[in-house]
Amino acid sequence: MKRTMNHNVARRMSRALAAGAAWAAFGFAGSTAFAQPAAPAAASGPAAAPVTQSADAALIKRGEYLARAGDCIACHTASGGKPFAGGLKFDTPIGGIYSTNITPDPKTGLGGWTVEDFTRAVREGVRKNGDTMYPAMPFPSYARLTDDDMKALYAYFMHGVAPVEHENRAVDIVWPLSMRWPLGIWRKMFAPTPKPFDAAPYTDPVVARGAYLVQGLGHCGACHTPRAPTMQERGLTDADGPDFLAGGAAIDGWVPTSLRGEPRTGLGTWTETEIVQFLKTGRTLRTAAFGGMTDVVGHSMQHMTDDDLNAIARYLKTLPPRVQGEQPHVYDAAAAKALQAGDASKPGAAVYRDNCTACHRSDGHGYTRVFPALAGNPVVQGDDPTSLIHVVLEGSALQGTRTAPSTFTMPPFGWRLSDQEVADVSNFVRTSWGNTGAPVTAAQVAKVRKSVPSTRPEPPPGARFPQASR
Repeated sequence: MKRTMNHNVARRMSRALAAGAAWAAFGFAGSTAFAQPAAPAAASGPAAAPVTQSADAALIKRGEYLARAGDCIACHTASGGKPFAGGLKFDTPIGGIYSTNITPDPKTGLGGWTVEDFTRAVREGVRKNGDTMYPAMPFPSYARLTDDDMKALYAYFMHGVAPVEHENRAVDIVWPLSMRWPLGIWRKMFAPTPKPFDAAPYTDPVVARGAYLVQGLGHCGACHTPRAPTMQERGLTDADGPDFLAGGAAIDGWVPTSLRGEPRTGLGTWTETEIVQFLKTGRTLRTAAFGGMTDVVGHSMQHMTDDDLNAIARYLKTLPPRVQGEQPHVYDAAAAKALQAGDASKPGAAVYRDNCTACHRSDGHGYTRVFPALAGNPVVQGDDPTSLIHVVLEGSALQGTRTAPSTFTMPPFGWRLSDQEVADVSNFVRTSWGNTGAPVTAAQVAKVRKSVPSTRPEPPPGARFPQASR
């Protein structure tokens, strides 16, 4: 699942990037295509620049924490490159775009930028030269950052990051599609006017802090909020209605789930403690991080304070469900009893028995915080089965964190299972143990197989690679 920090983040952020580029270039027609960035190697931690006498060490430290919370390093570090030196490629429907150098190098980075230049870029999406940025930079979310946090981030990038001379790459987009002025129109129509976060609507200061982190620096809605045909997020705050954080469209074969109160497919039955545990470790009793979320946990969330994680959790628990009438999961032991009795007559049961029971067990409960439960798992039961199909085809990796250092890997099964077999086993887990997922077809599996980048190893000598369907 997790290939590198930058690889997955480039993909999840490229949805907005493709929006600004393609929507503007094609006469405001919108775009639903997603990027396929080059797969880079994971970057090392950022090297610190010497702290000058004029720099406030505490302010720099605060800025470093905020940069972690915003996961800045993920997009601004290329394959094998120096931290924050840019060069990570985003492939859009109209060509390639590259992240910029945000080290304090005076020639190729931010060395000549004032705090005002920096603030305008982060909160408004406007570069020092006046150009509008591509919205891979989540400036609609960052518009809420406070002046104090902007000053801390500026101090960190100017005095806490080592300068790297690395030229920024021009876009690989042919004229006239490379013109930036339509991006300015998109920005003025869909990006909010920057203003400090307003905590007044929240009576609980902990909830207010969580709202600030989720809506602003964490830019959670960039993935977890559905988008309009013109590709702006349908909501940037909870005041914008129930679409906010209601789950996004598939990105690179992974579907961001709802962070609202749905009891079966959202966080409705999660406790605040479970949410904190997930953000800190990437795993809980019921599920595990997948896709781009593995990077968010590994390089951002696990480094946040318990107070901030608790604030995020408490805020998310205030969001009511968008989907009304969804019933919570109720465990049913019938499938477990059938498997334990040797009855594999249900379609997909034999495939599950032969490939899945060792880790996920016949009762679907898995092994706590090692191999995730399938019974009651919101990803397994989601309306869109893309993530489930993807993990069966390509496998998954549960990375270690500071408080949960063990790493566990699920192997890929795409090389040995046909589309129909993947559909059958997906349907088995979506309808067993009380799960209530809709049917999966072989055609859906074939579509996912074709669209996701393969990371599976070569089949063992003599192994059969399945046909698209059989």
